[in-house]
Amino acid sequence: MKKINLVYLLLVATIFSCKESANVIKSEKEIATIDSVTVKKHLYTLASNEMEGRMTGTPGIEKAAKYIENEFKRIGLTTYDTLKDYRQTFTFTDRRSKKEITTSNIIGILEGKSKKNEIVVISAHYDHLGIRKKEGQLDSIYNGANDDASGVTGILALAEYFKAKGTNERTILFVAFTGEEMGLIGSTHFGKGIDANKFVAGINLEMIGKVPSFGPNTAWLTGFERSDFGKIIQKNLVNSGYQLFPDPYKKFNLFFRSDNASLARLGVPSHTFSTTPIDVDKDYHQASDEAETLNMTVITQTIQAVAKGTESIINGEDTPTRVVIKENK
Repeated sequence: MKKINLVYLLLVATIFSCKESANVIKSEKEIATIDSVTVKKHLYTLASNEMEGRMTGTPGIEKAAKYIENEFKRIGLTTYDTLKDYRQTFTFTDRRSKKEITTSNIIGILEGKSKKNEIVVISAHYDHLGIRKKEGQLDSIYNGANDDASGVTGILALAEYFKAKGTNERTILFVAFTGEEMGLIGSTHFGKGIDANKFVAGINLEMIGKVPSFGPNTAWLTGFERSDFGKIIQKNLVNSGYQLFPDPYKKFNLFFRSDNASLARLGVPSHTFSTTPIDVDKDYHQASDEAETLNMTVITQTIQAVAKGTESIINGEDTPTRVVIKENK
């Protein structure tokens, strides 16, 4: 009888041990991290020649759209509003070619908890300039690695991070906008269909792949003076080793040149994070904007800083003041 009891106890102990190990493994998988391996995978895929420069209305951007959709599905994001999938599809007339183009914003949702009716947007544009053949130029594919595969990489990494973390009291809308290079087409369309009062903040990522003029572990924010969004980020980054500065390139009027502007014009405190010294960047809107020219450490650390800097907004602790719109002439 004693032998049987001993065997039974050993069996129970073994089963319990296996369950504990499984729980540990599960917990380890759910740890929220933003790592350079994942960042590099997203960036090199989106900026590959296979995407053919991701011009709106081309097969290349369709490949990028499918990649983003698959990542949203893998991460476990839900669909937006009444959409049957991750695509917000619409048609517009290209102001240059006068052609009708059908395209899609790619939208995924991470529903909030206690404040699920308050929305934070994390966005970037996934389109670029496509293929442009020029005489004497060997490379005709404008890969758009920094502009803005780096930003889309950021929203994918942040989606996975906040999903694993599971502490977002507010709902997070992850949006890859189309048609930015054609005049903020995707974000303008998105803005037409929303109740701006429900939108607490817009976190837009644009060209985050190079060391800024402020030095390593820094980024700059457009429209810093238009709300207290930037000050909240600065407060959250104290003692992190990372710093956020106001946009130093005022003459370029960058606040109105990226997708944050479409929400900002509706009063949403929506701003763009960037790291690129835009005044001297030789790869901006050139075929040379390829993944190999970017710094994976810079991108990874910037995404990590955005996660930490915006955490109090996403968790419902801080609410930025509504943006002040007075366009610079």
